[in-house]
Amino acid sequence: MIGILGNKRGMTQVFDENGKLLGVTVVEAGPCPITQVKTEEKDGYRALQLSFGKKTREIRLDQPGEYQKGQELKVDMFKAGDVVKVSGLTIGKGFAGNVKRFHTHRGPMSHGSKSHRIPGSSGSGTTPGRVFKGRKMPGRLGGGMITVKSLIVVSVISEKNLLLLKGAVPGKNGNLVLVRKS
Repeated sequence: MIGILGNKRGMTQVFDENGKLLGVTVVEAGPCPITQVKTEEKDGYRALQLSFGKKTREIRLDQPGEYQKGQELKVDMFKAGDVVKVSGLTIGKGFAGNVKRFHTHRGPMSHGSKSHRIPGSSGSGTTPGRVFKGRKMPGRLGGGMITVKSLIVVSVISEKNLLLLKGAVPGKNGNLVLVRKS
């Protein structure tokens, strides 16, 4: 099963059939026309290129033969209760230190301490004489692609091309997201 492209519209609350209040994310998804079908023989891999507005994205497939160029994918491919995964660009937060970026502990706050929020020692002494790769250090936080798994479709509003997903979806309102069945 392939996915569908859409825009995150924001969060709201709805009641389920048991009267329980759920936090849901509203995603305006589709219709997404298929602009290109990539095959193993021609392109070296199998994929579909979907269009949503002026944006396009490729989705890799095992068997793209059942889809044709020009075919439209709509939100009615989903139904309430489906489990989906949503990929999107997270909110960029700029340059951040260790405490904010990796939730490390701060140093002592007492008088005379000069290491309140600094990372501390970055490596050992003479041996090995370098800093190992993967060390948690200050740097750019956010602004990367992430996939949130196991979100449940609460409701599908076909006439308005809306999906209501239980939980949070990555990114800010208006971001392009890819919704796929798990």
